[in-house]
Amino acid sequence: MADSIEVRNGGEFELLAASLRSSGSDLNVFVEVLAEKFERALPGRVVVERRALRRFSKEKRVARVEVALGDNRYSVVARNGVLETRCAKAVRGVVLKTEELPLNSWLEALGRELAVEAEASEQSRVALDQLLRG
Repeated sequence: MADSIEVRNGGEFELLAASLRSSGSDLNVFVEVLAEKFERALPGRVVVERRALRRFSKEKRVARVEVALGDNRYSVVARNGVLETRCAKAVRGVVLKTEELPLNSWLEALGRELAVEAEASEQSRVALDQLLRG
């Protein structure tokens, strides 16, 4: 598949980014899709925080997604209809630096990190293929 070849050549994961951006018109859908894709593809490396829509409500919505890749922690937080995307540098579990990024820059940085990991690890490559294929 073309997207797998592109990733192996160090390209950005444009297919995933495009599908996520297309969901971007509805931020709630965007965050739900992002959380679902990462939970399936990277179990154990993703933390998804869900909150009840209203007090005593059983219906929950994704409020925060954090993906751990190497020394970096990529997080997206949905607050009051606004997405906050950040990349944090952690060493031995201690966060040294956190940088807020625009959504497109965040997706590009995340894609580069996934591509690097995919080249180094068969498990990461399979996870990236799962992300790209949805």
